[in-house]
Amino acid sequence: MPKRTTAKAPKESPRPAFRWKRSVLPVALALFAIGTGVTLMARRNSQSIAASKPLPEGFSETILNHGPTPSPAPEGMVWIPGGEFSMGSDDPSASLCGGRDSMPDARPIHRVYVDGFWMDKTTVTNAQFAEFVKATDYVTIAEKTPRAEDFPGAKPEDLVAGSVVFSPTETAVPLDNILQWWTYVRGANWRHPAGPGSDLKDKDSYPVVHVAYADAVAYAAWAGKRLPTEAEWEFAARGGAAGKIYAWGDELKPGGHWMANIYEGKFPMHDTGEDGFAGIAPVAQFPPNAYGLYDMAGNVWQWCADWYRADYFTTLAANGRTARNPKGPNDSLDPSEPGTQKRVHRGGSFLCTDQYCTRYMVGTRGKGEADTGTNHLGFRCVLAGK
Repeated sequence: MPKRTTAKAPKESPRPAFRWKRSVLPVALALFAIGTGVTLMARRNSQSIAASKPLPEGFSETILNHGPTPSPAPEGMVWIPGGEFSMGSDDPSASLCGGRDSMPDARPIHRVYVDGFWMDKTTVTNAQFAEFVKATDYVTIAEKTPRAEDFPGAKPEDLVAGSVVFSPTETAVPLDNILQWWTYVRGANWRHPAGPGSDLKDKDSYPVVHVAYADAVAYAAWAGKRLPTEAEWEFAARGGAAGKIYAWGDELKPGGHWMANIYEGKFPMHDTGEDGFAGIAPVAQFPPNAYGLYDMAGNVWQWCADWYRADYFTTLAANGRTARNPKGPNDSLDPSEPGTQKRVHRGGSFLCTDQYCTRYMVGTRGKGEADTGTNHLGFRCVLAGK
């Protein structure tokens, strides 16, 4: 277990999620990321963990649902048995590599029950999304020219299709202004992830990016699936274990091995690629968790179905009982941007680092404006059990 310290996190809390406004480019951004055998393995792992060490304060054992795995398995999906678990995170800023953000929106830790469900093994890839677009002629939000009525006062020359792209800085900069490393790029979209000069050659197995919430929902509906709720996503990410820091355990690099694609080096200047990848990676390049799910931490953020409210966990815990299949709040509230409607992101991305954002930790949360896509945001789908 990483050492705990008594050092306090600074009052500022860097957030990976942000919003953009295409009306005025210089201020376009604001703060905003199996089968039965595996089920049995996760159950045994949970029992072993419980026997070897006490759970962190606030966490109780995960109670898995019993019963046979439904069959046949949908292609590319694994069975998540469901059950009751402790959801959320303690203050990660006191953990080794826990970063500076205390992440109060991930507390209090509370009990939640979810039914069993199928989940995509990986995030949706460029090849999968291309198949959807070919079949439906779907046009993503990033590919559409913004409407003047949606951006009152915007100059006509600023109303151009595009999306937000990470741009490394040339020198070290204070981490208090995301405009230093995020740029609205005309012509950036899922087909051209870095802008007009880029393409998807040899990137079929990479996660699709620059997808807004509506784009992800449209794909899921076409595939006969849906986006996961935040509770389903976290239950699946934990793999049957309780109170762990990461989707794989309590060590960032067990045995010296990287378990996720995150940011190494001086952020936001240079990603050294120590984990094998500088920037985004193809899916499934790191070991899966106990349920057979890849990339439940790092690489790209993942959309969840829930509206984001900073106080939602407080609301659930106040009921004093286990929340059953929670689907999120009825509206959105981010105190840092009141009035901006956001959805939940989970999992972190290749830009997460202990210098700025450690939301690759399993119980932590992200958020993003629903009509905003970026080059570090994707999604995966789920399907209800039968």
